[in-house]
Amino acid sequence: MGERVTDDDCILIVQRVVVRWSKQGRGAEAATRRRNIPRAFPLPPMPDAPLLLHDVVTQERTGYTPNETISTHTLPIDLKGLLFKPDGTGVEVIRTPAWHAFPHDRRPAQMFRLLPGELARYLANYRFSGYSTDWYYEEWTVHIAFAPWRPNLFLGDKFDHVKDERVTLYGGRE
Repeated sequence: MGERVTDDDCILIVQRVVVRWSKQGRGAEAATRRRNIPRAFPLPPMPDAPLLLHDVVTQERTGYTPNETISTHTLPIDLKGLLFKPDGTGVEVIRTPAWHAFPHDRRPAQMFRLLPGELARYLANYRFSGYSTDWYYEEWTVHIAFAPWRPNLFLGDKFDHVKDERVTLYGGRE
């Protein structure tokens, strides 16, 4: 990504963009509306911490207005279905099981190993259902950087690692 970046310059920054909709919001018109929701946002100023999470949730019930939160964490941590572990010169990102959602077969697996200056993008979707909840769906775009903070960090299309685990959630074929 240009000049050499060392791990001393880097912090772990995660931006998770969640798009959430109901069973009633599955039609073509609603899908078209969801496609127009940004999947990356500028990063706000962030505090100093080993891991920063910028969580952006857009929901059908709020007209897909983004609700942004920032939280700080220490490493290692299992956060939002991903385990972040420093390994000396980089950071391992490992998927943890999601037993409470479909698809059920997402077992623990190493997703990425980020070196200083690297960025990753993880795409996934889920269907949540059960006796105690109304059905709803989520599509996640998770950006991960082991790099210095800058507001436009995730707004480009250049990622060192990309993993797309989206599946058909409605029972039909893709």
